[in-house]
Order: sequence, then C-alpha cells, then structure tokens
Amino acid sequence: MAFGYDYVISFLLAFIVAFAVTPAAKKLAFKVGAVDIPRDDRRMHKKPTARFGGLAIIAGFLFSLFFNYVNLLFGAPSPLIPGKELAAFLAGTAVLTVMGVLDDIYQLRSYQKLPFQVTAALLVVAAGTRVEYVTNPFAYTGMSKLNTVLSFAVSTLWIVGVTNALNFIDGLDGLAAGVSSIASLSLFFVSLTLENSFTALLTVMLAGATLGFLPYNFNPAKIFMADTGANFLGFALAVISIEGTLKSYTAISIAIPLLVLGLPLFDTAFAILRRLKNGKPIMQADRGHLHHRLVDMGLSQKQSVAVMYMASTVLGLIAVVLAIKGALSAIVLVVALSVLFVAGTRFMTSINAGNGKNGSGTDSLDGKQDCLSEEIAKK
Repeated sequence: MAFGYDYVISFLLAFIVAFAVTPAAKKLAFKVGAVDIPRDDRRMHKKPTARFGGLAIIAGFLFSLFFNYVNLLFGAPSPLIPGKELAAFLAGTAVLTVMGVLDDIYQLRSYQKLPFQVTAALLVVAAGTRVEYVTNPFAYTGMSKLNTVLSFAVSTLWIVGVTNALNFIDGLDGLAAGVSSIASLSLFFVSLTLENSFTALLTVMLAGATLGFLPYNFNPAKIFMADTGANFLGFALAVISIEGTLKSYTAISIAIPLLVLGLPLFDTAFAILRRLKNGKPIMQADRGHLHHRLVDMGLSQKQSVAVMYMASTVLGLIAVVLAIKGALSAIVLVVALSVLFVAGTRFMTSINAGNGKNGSGTDSLDGKQDCLSEEIAKK
C-alpha cells in the first residue's frame, strides 16, 4: 500500500481533533442557544441536548486535510490532489456549515435550507465533480454517457438527495454518525481496490472525524451532530462517491455508492413515498422512519441502532466484495448475510418481548426529565 502511513496518520489526526473539540462545541452550543429541546413523540431523547457536534466533525476533517496539504507543500509524498474539485468541495462545505450553524440555532425551514444545499452541490458540479455515465439496460455496452445538461442535473440531484438522506436518519443517538462511519470506511476500501488514493484519503479522514465524535453521541447522547454534521457528512459522502466510483466507466460504478449509502437512501425514498401517499409535504418530519419502526417493534434505542449498523455494514461489505470479486461473489454474500441479519433481528425482538419491553426505547435515559435551566446551570 503506497500511502499506508498517510492513511493511518490522517485517520488518527481527524479522530483526535474531533474527540478533543467536541466538549468545546457542546459548551458553545449552550451559550448560543443551539439546544435540542424535545417537544413531541418523534424525539427519542428526554432532556435538552447540545447540537453543535457537527462542528467537531468538520474541525477534525479539515485539520487532517490541512496537515496533508502542508506535507505536500514541503515535498512529502501524499495522496492529496489539490485542484479546483477540492477547492469547490471546501467552498461547498463552508456554505453548508453556515447553513447548519444557523439551523442549529434558529431552526430553519426546509425551503430556507434547500438553496444552501443546491448552491453547495452546484459549486462542486461546476468544478467537474459529475456523474458522467449511467447504466443503460437497452445497450449492449451496458453504460451510456450523459450529455452536459443531464450530467449537471443528475449530479446535483444526487448530492442534494444524499445530503438530505443523512439528515433524515439522524433520529437516534449515534445512528447517523455510525452509519456515516461505516459508509466512509466502505468507500475507503473500495477506493483502495480501484487504486484511487485521493478518495481513499478523503474517506479515511471522514471516518476518523466521525468516529472521534461518536463516543459523545452514543445513547444517552451528550451532544448531537444536528444539521451542521448531518449535512456535511451527506454532502461529503455524495461528492466522494462521485469522485471515487460514479465518474468511472464500469458497470459497477453505480451499484457501489447505491449499496454503500443504501440505508439512508432507502429510508429517504420510503419517507417520500409515504408522505406523498398521505398527502403531506415531502420535507415534513414524521415518526415513520426505519429507526422509529424498529423501536415500535420492541427494540430499545441501542438495539435499533445496532440493527441499523449491521444493515449498513452488510451493504458496505457487499459493495467491497462487488468491487474486488465481482457480481457473483457479491450475490452469494447477499444471500448469506441477509439470512443472518433477519435471524439476528428476530432474535432481539423475541428476547425483548420475553422481557416485557414496551418499545419506548428509553432504557438508557434513567427516567431523567431535566429541564433546560438545570442543564444550562450545570454547564
């Protein structure tokens, strides 16, 4: 592995910085009022919780990126490839960070956030990060090149869609951060297989930053990543998946990111169909997401998150096997892991039913109902 040392150092730097910055982000959140106060049954937490965790994730990622850039300036070998695509990605990150901070404090409406998301997407698409080929089932080649207009449209839709998909699944402690970490590591191994050292570096830094934040986000969460973190992670994974796989001319180029990001994408698609069927706005929050349904089945918060982690890991493994061994091996793995996954979920549900759990998912909250004033006083 040509850049093995760089990957390890980049991961550790992102992890350490994110882990160290998270407590400061928590204090800042309470000072400026970026606090999530549960007001309805869709909220799974029971006490006011800080929201600025996304800032720590971004800080870890950017510090690690800066370290690699300095190394490059001093002539050290590095997988980092500075260019207009990277500059546009950083500009898009800045746009979404501003939006995320405003939303974490003032709770922006969906129509107020969408222009920021589209702007960030257009910045990277205009710089050359675009989907250029799609699978064509009616052609013998299997792939069809998109014209410029379609390429812009598909790429923008993909980035905005994945950005919102990560935000949609951010409903249980540790869920979005854990799923993002698994997706990042899956894309890292795929990038190594495809010998794309640049996207491998970006994904390993993203994984390090997210895992550095995750200890504070496990149930019961001390801080949420909120929109600042969810939008950044969704945006970063969408952009990296284009650079790493979707720009290539291979039959698996579309399948891999769909598998890696399958869990949030499926949940988002299901949520859209559900809301359209019920005559509700697409962006209107509800309590019908996959994680809510798992809790309603009788699983606790921690068990529900574990099931989602397993599902995300299964999809990530299938994507890696598809990239390395091809479709046949991936299909065999799908069958084997699906059986184990379903059996494991049914086992946990039956155990909970036998123990008389009510599916409230509040097993780790200890019945605490701290008010906001008490929480701020402790800080």
